[in-house]
Amino acid sequence: MKAQQNTFGVMFYLRKYKATANGKAPIYARITVNGKRRDVSVKMSIEPENWNAGKGMAKGSRQEVTKLNSFLEQYRSGIVESYQQQLLQKKPVTADLIRSRFVGEDSLDITLNKLMEYHNSEQEVKLAAGTMKNYYTTQAYIRRFLKEKYRRTDIALSELNYTFISDFEGYLRRYSPKDHHKPLNNNGIMKHIERLRKMVNMAVTADWLPKDPFSKFRKHFDKVERESLNRDELATLENKQFRIERLQQVLDMFLFSCYTGLAYIDLTELTPGNIITGMDGNLWISTNRAKTETSVRIPILPKAKELMEKYRDDPRAGANGTVFPVITNQRMNGYLKEIAEICGISKDLTFHIARHTFATTVTLSNGVPIESVSKMLGHTSIRTTQIYAKVVESKLSEDMGRLQERLNATLG
Repeated sequence: MKAQQNTFGVMFYLRKYKATANGKAPIYARITVNGKRRDVSVKMSIEPENWNAGKGMAKGSRQEVTKLNSFLEQYRSGIVESYQQQLLQKKPVTADLIRSRFVGEDSLDITLNKLMEYHNSEQEVKLAAGTMKNYYTTQAYIRRFLKEKYRRTDIALSELNYTFISDFEGYLRRYSPKDHHKPLNNNGIMKHIERLRKMVNMAVTADWLPKDPFSKFRKHFDKVERESLNRDELATLENKQFRIERLQQVLDMFLFSCYTGLAYIDLTELTPGNIITGMDGNLWISTNRAKTETSVRIPILPKAKELMEKYRDDPRAGANGTVFPVITNQRMNGYLKEIAEICGISKDLTFHIARHTFATTVTLSNGVPIESVSKMLGHTSIRTTQIYAKVVESKLSEDMGRLQERLNATLG
């Protein structure tokens, strides 16, 4: 981490609410790095009336005041030196780590729980809320594993090895949820392993681990077919009208995603300010994907525009400042299963199927180049979009079939 990327400061203050019977309040040093702070007791105290809060030092010129202020400056210098050592050794710089180094706790072995806490403090401002939620779930599994396998609540990073990772994978495969959730499938297990690996990589980079315990571990993801609606199924949903308002609203938002490719979180955060007039004079969506912060611009097709206009004066949408009324993803998917059953669609309908339908049935199957589809989906790599290549192949087959018919007619 480069020094210019950090904001760093040290200040002294009194904790007046901890004043003792003689009226003296303890002095604390506050370490602040990039807006996050950590306090440490100076083990000294003073009467509040003899403290200059603005300058963070004792008032007056008496000998004991001069000695106290001199001590505080030496204390400050020690904290600053700890900060500089972190920088020079190219170690992570946080208020917590500087405090630990200053008071001598950094010599203790860093644990897995400390690593997870550090990861969360560093990444919560960088990663989407949904991604962080997945990390919290993985961390909960790790803590359960530690408790059941090792009868402990924590483990030193130095104890992490191939066996630990392999045992954790085995634990996840055998884990039987006690609630309504389904057991983890292989890809779900690999996702938890992947998140653990990313956290361990932070420790390796920070020199908290001498070697990578994942160096010989190999993940294996099962290939999953991305399910989408075909033309007939999409038409069935478009032609369906519900008298029950909640079902109609969910259906409308689902169809809007079918024609724009927006993920659930991006749809819920879509505001009128994200609707702009493009260079072609038509309406476009201009936003950033919550998952990757990738900028996306999507032309609004007539069917999507019609759905959007339907909620122009919706009170719930207006109160939220969004284009559509917002409900939770869990409720959304629950209603979609109800809609699928009513409409005779056998597929396990979830909101993400709408995004797949946009990529396949709406765009690629109608000749939109994969590069354009990738941009509209906000993929950071076209490889991600290529999972839909089978649709391109079916489109080619269909086109070549029509060509063969024309050739037969001409030659015949």
